[in-house]
Amino acid sequence: MRRREREITDQSEIEELLNTSIYLHLGLVDDGIPYVIPMNYGIKKDEKDGHYIIYLHGANEGRKLDVIKKNPTCCFTMEKNVAPFEGRMACQYGTVYECVMGFGNIHIVEDSEEKIEAMKVLMKTQTGKDDFEFDARMLTIVTVMRIDVNEISAKRRPMPGGEH
Repeated sequence: MRRREREITDQSEIEELLNTSIYLHLGLVDDGIPYVIPMNYGIKKDEKDGHYIIYLHGANEGRKLDVIKKNPTCCFTMEKNVAPFEGRMACQYGTVYECVMGFGNIHIVEDSEEKIEAMKVLMKTQTGKDDFEFDARMLTIVTVMRIDVNEISAKRRPMPGGEH
């Protein structure tokens, strides 16, 4: 990270960003060409080794799934508290933000129990509620994907002259 003063290293702040951003941008590579899609997500920590797991869901067919099947390497970004600001001169204009960036491998979830758990995690992340019920039949109309995150970083750009 070039601007170290903007790096967020506090794990609780990173988790707060992960748990409260509204959507993520999923980055894939389709035969050497970048392909980025905004998606809803759910996040949890793996109980065994503590790495983050991100769940996504989507249609049962389409370009995204075709790309994932060919190349499971992915990246993602999430952002929040994004707002432009003005300055006296053009180079003093900018945007405040907080963001998370990560890398991992994405796979299609086949196990029906994990699919149900994934959808519960997704709904908890998106709504804050944990009283949703799913059955295997309901999950036949969606594909659930799992990102095993292996690298993550976060940063913020505060308002110039302001404190965090």
